[in-house]
This record gives sequence, C-alpha cells and structure tokens, in this order.
Amino acid sequence: MSEHYYTQKPQSKSKPQTWNHTFDGVQYTFTTDDGVFSKTRVDFGSRLLIEQFRKPAVQGDILDLGCGYGPIGIMIANKYRDEHIVMTDINERAVMLAKQNVKQNQIINAEVILSDRFEQLSNRMFSAILTNPPIRAGKKIIYSMFKDSFQALKNKGELWIVIQRKQGAPSAKKKLQELFGYVTLIERKKGYHIFKAVKY
Repeated sequence: MSEHYYTQKPQSKSKPQTWNHTFDGVQYTFTTDDGVFSKTRVDFGSRLLIEQFRKPAVQGDILDLGCGYGPIGIMIANKYRDEHIVMTDINERAVMLAKQNVKQNQIINAEVILSDRFEQLSNRMFSAILTNPPIRAGKKIIYSMFKDSFQALKNKGELWIVIQRKQGAPSAKKKLQELFGYVTLIERKKGYHIFKAVKY
C-alpha cells in the first residue's frame, strides 16, 4: 500500500516532478513529489471545487484546508487577487511544495502554513473555507475538520467541500446539516459532490 499522504513527515523517497496545468485560460506550473496527494495531475474533485467556488459576500481571508501541493489555493488566489488566501497542511513535504508553487506561479496574495488542521490558526476567522478532505484519514478526522471549520468561519461564512458519493458524500452531508443547518448541493458530476454550508 502506498504511503498515507495525511502524515506530517513522508518517508517515501523524494522524486520531484514538474508539469503544467491550464485552468480558465491560465497556465500554471506545479512541482509535486511522492508522498503528496494526486502528484501527477490536478485531481478531478479539486478541479470541480475550483470551478464551482464563488467567494461569499462577507469579507475576510479564504482558507484552503489541507492544501497539498497547492492547486486549490493557488488557482483561487489567482482568480480573486483582491482576497488573501491561507493554505495549510499537516504534510511537511506538501507545505514545502505549496510554498514553491506559490512562488513559481507568482502568487502574491497567499501564505502557506504547516498546521495539523487548525492547530496553528488560533483566533483566525475566515469568510470561506475550501477543502478536498483526506478521505483515508477517516471520518473522525474529517468530521472534526467540519466542526472546527464551523468555529473558524465568520457569520455568513461558507464551507465548501468536495467528496465522492462512494467515499461518504451522503453521510458527510448529514454531518454538515447537523453543524450548519442547511446545506446546498452546488454540483454533482462523475460521482463527485460539491457541498456549500453557510454559518448563520
């Protein structure tokens, strides 16, 4: 079995690779490595989340929670250049790559922080949080991410998540409804669901 990417210190040998990805007419350059999620391409779920996301009316920083090597945060930062994007991950290798990718894509409105979920984000509040959650980490961790996201959102702030039906989309929606009340299914494509939950 391949190494779990939801780990702080990947033990797999470093074999970095660099490739290009075009989104919305813009070409991005990403450097990835073994021990990070979806190292050969921007995965379909992340692409769908980026496509569907619209920034909320409430003002504030936007968080890419579990950023990996950075595709979601970087493309959102480029799309909304007047917004400040915070990108976090527990994986030290992923954070190093995300910082490198922020620089090589000339993104100036994003910061990358090594953090186990919200550990290093105490007292910071966000207008929106996006996440492609680490399914292999298990429901306990994912649901704690939902709960902590609710606490870290401003009033009328929004949590956007992507999750496959076969990986627990129905139960994830139920959990989000418990926390937030009303949850909107924004898009459903190829088994992937995009949910938006608003804090009131």
